[in-house]
Amino acid sequence: MEKFLFTSESVTEGHPDKICDQISDAILDAILEGDPDGRVACETAVTTGLVFVMGEITTSKYVDIPKIVRKTLKEIGYDGSSCGFGSDTCAIMTSIDEQSSDIAVGVDTAFENREEKTEEECNGAGDQGMMFGFACNETSELMPLPISLAHAVTKRLAKVRKEGIIPYIRPDGKAQVTVLYEDNRPISVDTVVVSSQHAEGVDYDQLKTDIIEKVIKVAVPGRLLSEQTKFHINPTGRFVLGGPQGDSGLTGRKVIVDTYGGYSRHGGGAFSGKDPTKVDRSAAYMARYVAKNVVASGLAEKCEIQISYAIGVAAPVSVMVHTFGTGKLADSQLSELVSELFDLRPSAIIKALDLKKPKYRKLAAYGHFGREDLGVSWEKVDKVEEIRIIAMSKFGFVV
Repeated sequence: MEKFLFTSESVTEGHPDKICDQISDAILDAILEGDPDGRVACETAVTTGLVFVMGEITTSKYVDIPKIVRKTLKEIGYDGSSCGFGSDTCAIMTSIDEQSSDIAVGVDTAFENREEKTEEECNGAGDQGMMFGFACNETSELMPLPISLAHAVTKRLAKVRKEGIIPYIRPDGKAQVTVLYEDNRPISVDTVVVSSQHAEGVDYDQLKTDIIEKVIKVAVPGRLLSEQTKFHINPTGRFVLGGPQGDSGLTGRKVIVDTYGGYSRHGGGAFSGKDPTKVDRSAAYMARYVAKNVVASGLAEKCEIQISYAIGVAAPVSVMVHTFGTGKLADSQLSELVSELFDLRPSAIIKALDLKKPKYRKLAAYGHFGREDLGVSWEKVDKVEEIRIIAMSKFGFVV
């Protein structure tokens, strides 16, 4: 049997880059709450004692950015000097302009409308680029097992901190999970790495025991752990200086954490701080929705979707389906099926997935996909029967 190891990483909500993602998406949510058509491209940077918010925002809604920043930091857990960064004491700088009129003209009225003078409401893509979506049958949420486990560990790391189960844990942290595969199927967990910020003076052996027993063994199913599983807990032996005091952070620097843990390709750009007219975000969500429904329908065990766009043009430049040899139909036939069933123009995606409502802050940590806990629309498998019907009527295949 062919064997290999695959590793994915997750970070906690207190990681400097994730702080920035959450602030950017909290600002987006605040704008969408009062102005669903607001245009937002909001970036955040953090460093010792400072938060810097910048970008291009066009909206009729006033939002108090410093207030949003401080509220977000406090909810994450940066509420005092014990973490090296305080929500009430940090400095906040802003530099916000409106969206470029050269971009807005292509988003407001798609190339097709300008050429054909149609009256159909049709926005153009907010940028060129390619986006990927992926699904596989390794977990119940149809996500790759390594990233699902990595997120489970970091979520648990945050939970034991917030609930006082491990009272000396601080907000910054990350986890890495290595899974052993045999014949392309996950068998067991080979290695777990956890680095967690902690209070001064904590006994290392106590920290290691607490994290293995109260975090890893709770988050990772026992059937996947064995006597051969290796644990690396705070490998340097000390992690007191963390958060923005220990490392600067920036929106969009954890795109692999946000998606599939490196198991699938990643294209386009980051998600956080971008309104849904930006196909970097909306088309990536749609690609996940399509891929998940294809796998849930039984037409493939693994499915990767690529969609590409030209700025200001509504229709995709290309649509590709790749099933890694697991498809019950040819990939070209599945591409044809997807193009027939799913409207992949930006306006149609926004409508189908209901993307103008504030929902993004909660997605900015622990991944944008596989989040069935949040009830997001792109995790639904409501197109399964339609996919099967087209597969039968068009290609004569019965699932």
